[in-house]
Amino acid sequence: MDIMLDHIAIAAARLEDGVAWVEEQLGVRMSGGGEHAAMGTHNRLLSLGPSEYLEVIAVNPEAPRPKHARWFGLDRFEGSPRAVAWVMRATDLDALRLPEGVGAPMALSRGELSWRLTVPTSGEGPFDGLYPSLIEWAGVHPAPRLPDLGLRLTALEISHPEITALAASLPGRDRRLHFAHGTPGLRLRLNTPEGERLL
Repeated sequence: MDIMLDHIAIAAARLEDGVAWVEEQLGVRMSGGGEHAAMGTHNRLLSLGPSEYLEVIAVNPEAPRPKHARWFGLDRFEGSPRAVAWVMRATDLDALRLPEGVGAPMALSRGELSWRLTVPTSGEGPFDGLYPSLIEWAGVHPAPRLPDLGLRLTALEISHPEITALAASLPGRDRRLHFAHGTPGLRLRLNTPEGERLL
């Protein structure tokens, strides 16, 4: 089964603040995105190549609060915009054996996009939310539809006090994943037309 990196989520207290921060850090304009009615969130997107993208996501203040926890720990998010989650793509979610707490796949859609994503009942997955969510797309993928501005992910740095267990439990690997023992967190290294940038 093919399992690969799909996208990375940058959370923000307000969507416009997250978009402004990413655009300032990377020197580009974000595009695309929309609303997620089932989660009460909204987002904007940025291409990281033909099959990957960066997402800025926040609680939508104009949407009703869902009865379940929002994904990526957004119900408890505060502070400055930062990377909070990453998502791996699978061709068959039901065939995967996932750790406890990852959550059952939830069917979701937005416009022409349809997908299934593992959503933990608490809103935050194992290892302080640093275990990846797993996604299975139904047909259309957003990345090829985004303007390619020449940004590419070169490294996703994951730190956690239990980093050995986290790394060992992953369903797939990517040479760009870098693991370190330390305070829970994510950091992105990106190649841009203006040189390397960190988020």
